[in-house]
Amino acid sequence: MTADSPKTGAPGASTSSSASAGASGAASIGASGAAPSATILSSETTDNITLRISDEGIAYVLLDRPEKLNALTIPMLKRMIQVSRQIQKDKSIRAVILTGANGNFSSGLDFGAAFKSPREIAANFASRPWRGTNTFQEGPWCWRRLDVPVIAAVPGYCFGGGLQIALASDYRFTSADAAWSVLEAKWGLVPDMSGVQALKQVVGADVAKRLSMGAEIITGAQAVKYGLASEVAEDPLAAAEELARVFIDRSPDAVAQSKKLIDETWTAGPRKTFFLERLRQAPLLFGQNAKVAKARAAAAKVGKKLPGYKPRRSRHVF
Repeated sequence: MTADSPKTGAPGASTSSSASAGASGAASIGASGAAPSATILSSETTDNITLRISDEGIAYVLLDRPEKLNALTIPMLKRMIQVSRQIQKDKSIRAVILTGANGNFSSGLDFGAAFKSPREIAANFASRPWRGTNTFQEGPWCWRRLDVPVIAAVPGYCFGGGLQIALASDYRFTSADAAWSVLEAKWGLVPDMSGVQALKQVVGADVAKRLSMGAEIITGAQAVKYGLASEVAEDPLAAAEELARVFIDRSPDAVAQSKKLIDETWTAGPRKTFFLERLRQAPLLFGQNAKVAKARAAAAKVGKKLPGYKPRRSRHVF
């Protein structure tokens, strides 16, 4: 749950130290402070979470509290849950990019802000029976529930709760000198915020134990070596955009069902996996976007304009 709030700037990146930085955070994202390369159709900031929608169908979700190195608050976690549901309902959105303002991803949960109200902590720590998570767990895990691919662009600090959010994405780009840590043990706690479930899918038990018990801070390059991050990129945001466009070029139904199938079967045995393969494939075989995919392939061969895909039809349940 918890993480550090370093006093210095991000490794290899500049960090704002004034409260006024919040106003500029929405306008500068990524390791180098670069803005999205796409045309932005809409942008809104609520509770230090900025949501931008591009004309390509990419939703940029920005942890936007740069004066605190994007440290998380309970309102931020609640807002992320709301944003994820908003994205799920918007069939025009084809991919999500998670990143942080002013050269950092997130330094984790803000202890000072969170523990001002023990009653609020207790209320949000209680599990919601209909989804099996509490607010601290659902804040990161909500991104796992989406039909669309979620890509994390991780510059600078990625600690504690910030790391759990990154792990909830489907693919993670990091700068080589970023700082990653499962930092809870430093505060006498175990990793939570859905982190253990996510760790099981990306690293072995030995690495998970080392990171969880030692609270070591590792570089982005080491995070890739361990399996926490997927790939090192000089500009994580640009790399995330490039991959998002690859996904957008495919059938939204096939992308959604592929994500769901892999999540459902990752630890399943062959029998269940084979059944779920059939279950996910059946509605796609003669679906509208399978026809569009074939038409796009044919058009590409002769240099014709590619037909657009229909809105995705599959849906996760919250």
